[in-house]
Amino acid sequence: MKMLALNKLPANEKRDWLLFALATISFLPTLFFYYVGEEGIFPMISQEMWERGAWLKQYMYGNDMLHNPLFNWLIMIFSALFGWEHVLTVTRTLAVASTLITALTLAWMAGRLFQDKAFGIFAALGYLTMADVLLYHGWLCYVDPNYAMFIFTAIATLWVGVREQRTSLLILSGVLINCAFLSKALTAYIFFGGIIFVLLFEAQQRRFLLRWRSILILLVTYSGPFIWYASIPDGMAQGKRMFAELTYKFASPTFFEYVGRIVGFPVEVLSWLAPLTLLALYFWLRRRNQKETSATHQLLFISACWMFLLNFLPYWTSPRGGMRYLMPIYPLLALVSARIIWQSGESALALARKWIVAALVFKFVAALVLFPYYQSHFRGQNYDETAADILLLSQGKPLYTANGSAAGLSVTAYLNKRRLPEPALLWPPADLENGFIVGLSADETLGKVYKKYRLGGDDMFLLCRGTACDTPQ
Repeated sequence: MKMLALNKLPANEKRDWLLFALATISFLPTLFFYYVGEEGIFPMISQEMWERGAWLKQYMYGNDMLHNPLFNWLIMIFSALFGWEHVLTVTRTLAVASTLITALTLAWMAGRLFQDKAFGIFAALGYLTMADVLLYHGWLCYVDPNYAMFIFTAIATLWVGVREQRTSLLILSGVLINCAFLSKALTAYIFFGGIIFVLLFEAQQRRFLLRWRSILILLVTYSGPFIWYASIPDGMAQGKRMFAELTYKFASPTFFEYVGRIVGFPVEVLSWLAPLTLLALYFWLRRRNQKETSATHQLLFISACWMFLLNFLPYWTSPRGGMRYLMPIYPLLALVSARIIWQSGESALALARKWIVAALVFKFVAALVLFPYYQSHFRGQNYDETAADILLLSQGKPLYTANGSAAGLSVTAYLNKRRLPEPALLWPPADLENGFIVGLSADETLGKVYKKYRLGGDDMFLLCRGTACDTPQ
């Protein structure tokens, strides 16, 4: 039946759905890569939470991380179901699923707002093939894809709900934005507030949002953090930690940091979110895009522009913080870019689809050839091999970790996997007399250097204390 429905679609819409399917398939090889960057954090935290029976607090190396655990809940449930030895694949699958849900939500929102399902899938395809989404942050097992999914689905249900005067969607948007907060950070409410601010500028939308029912729903929505912090152990300490992380990004920038950010960050964003962003900029500068014939569509386009720009501004003016923090509003930029191209004629759409195909070809080459080669020759496979060597050398003696670097996190994650069903590694106690420690440096206060490892451009040390130092290599 689904194939029959696909065959009934117009040719361009059918082509876009097929390209969307290819983009989805291109994520499959990424599920089985070795650990990348700081990916070890969420699998390790989730394993330690599961072992402790802790659902309200994140723990890593035995320490309270003072962050929210919703993403960990998903990892814990599915890792317990499929086996903790598969925790990396489980976490990557959740990240990819979040990316795909975000894309499908954009298809739904754009199709609903502009009353054009063909445009909706084109916008979603544009989002899914943005370079940063397709090649990197769309599949990495960081919390960001999950966080972006909850925020953008909240934005989509809010916008559609306000346009269609549907209280049920407004309630759903409030639930989703609180899920975003429980996944990561307080910034969820800032994104949400920016969208509400833009929607208030249209009279009908403003009347809906200022009804007593809507105001009550929004007040309950924004009470989420207070309820959460009051419900968990040491909630006030966690709240202070998360607020401090929010304000740190604006603390004491140097002149050159600030100027570099102002000049370079928009270029970085447009480049890493290509190809549609750069094509849209080209057509807009060439004045190829036709003005919207419908006043409603024009309002929607202008609103999307302001929604993106208003939420982009704090990250643009802050000297600290990478592009991934903008993931919740990537779909808004995809919507704006797709609309400019959509209004620039069939030749523009044909060119955009050629660039999308080129992006997909590069993704398959990267996923099947380039990245596996990099991991087998530089970083990735050597993390697992190092973990195997450490287990062989430690010979069942007490083993701890004191390494929070990207390489150290990856090696520790593989140690946790290889040690199953033993518990996850912890930070060494101060009174440890005998045992081994995975160290970041040759720190004599932690122990003597037993063996040094070179992992890509990083050094890592296996340290020893007491009789463990007498273990033959």
